[in-house]
Amino acid sequence: MGDGISMDKIRNLSVRKTILFYMAVALFCSFLFSAVIVRTAERMQMCIWWNYVDQEAYFKAVEEEGSYYIANIPRPSFYRMTQTDYFISECCDFLQTYAVLILSMVGSCAAVFLFYRNKLRKPIEELAQASKKIAENHLDFHLVYENKDEMGILCKEFERMREQLARNNQILWRMIEEEKILRAAIAHDIRAPLSVLKGYQEMLMEYLPSADIDIEQAMEMLSESGRQIERMDAFVEAMRKMSSLENRELKAEDISGKQLEEDIRAELAVLEKEYGKQCILQVPEAKERFFGDREIILEVTENLLSNALRYGKQQIGIMVTIGYSELSICVRDDGDGFREDAEKITKAFYGKNLKDSLKHAGIGMYISRLYCEKHGGTLILRNDEQGGAEVTAIFCRIT
Repeated sequence: MGDGISMDKIRNLSVRKTILFYMAVALFCSFLFSAVIVRTAERMQMCIWWNYVDQEAYFKAVEEEGSYYIANIPRPSFYRMTQTDYFISECCDFLQTYAVLILSMVGSCAAVFLFYRNKLRKPIEELAQASKKIAENHLDFHLVYENKDEMGILCKEFERMREQLARNNQILWRMIEEEKILRAAIAHDIRAPLSVLKGYQEMLMEYLPSADIDIEQAMEMLSESGRQIERMDAFVEAMRKMSSLENRELKAEDISGKQLEEDIRAELAVLEKEYGKQCILQVPEAKERFFGDREIILEVTENLLSNALRYGKQQIGIMVTIGYSELSICVRDDGDGFREDAEKITKAFYGKNLKDSLKHAGIGMYISRLYCEKHGGTLILRNDEQGGAEVTAIFCRIT
């Protein structure tokens, strides 16, 4: 336990204190080891010199030692020693003179090497790899370095920078995706009024020359065309002021069942002719009046109708139920029904097949779900028991 705590303290020392600690330990070990080497070399040299000493004279000199005189083994002349003894004696001289210097230099180099290996190599490699990944725009990694020294602080700051870059990238991609969806939504929601205008134009061009319609009917078509143009103007202005669909503000209006029925029938007249299918609209009488965003409700209705007419075979049913606190619009078709779950179908840019995606952006159901939820309601998708698909858009009252 104590050893573990001591190692943690050493590992978490600052860079300056760590290099001082390594150098102190290295120099201490160098001096200790050099003292042993010098002492060993001195003894070895004395043993060699002893072989060339007049032992009787030496012992006599030892007996005469006093406080002012100490007998030492004299250094023999080089010509008296063998070549081997002379070489060893010279090596011992070298070690006694330079052992401290050499071992101090070796110890210092070892201290620097160990300091780099234990203190700097791992965080530097981590930072280098992290920098490479960030340069390649790979931000799904974590920089982990647990030491609490300066390198640990640097790694933590680098990790914080990576997290911020990852968040910024997510925000950027979300903004790009929202902008993409917004552009698709504008194109998608303008398509419906344009289809109505195109239908009325074709009807006027077909029936006016042959006088199959009277002036009152023609004026009614022109009036409805003007209303569709006003809807497009209002929608484009609303889209211009916001950066995403979620930012679209709701405008509460007093909506009656009769008014909503007229708006839906005006569009059904054109859509039935365009798709060549029959639509049955049911709007039971209701005394309650609903408060909601009329434009959003009509946009969702147009999306559901376009989807049903595209996949239905012969007949489309629309049921509108108005209450004080809730408005629901149910659209049924006699097609093949849904083959995938609602979550996938209501995603942006969903399409059943490539041929379908060439004509439609696959964003109608996504916009409808988004607008229903923004209106406090929901979008329910299911397959009818008798076959075909059934989609119910529910809107809650707003004030």
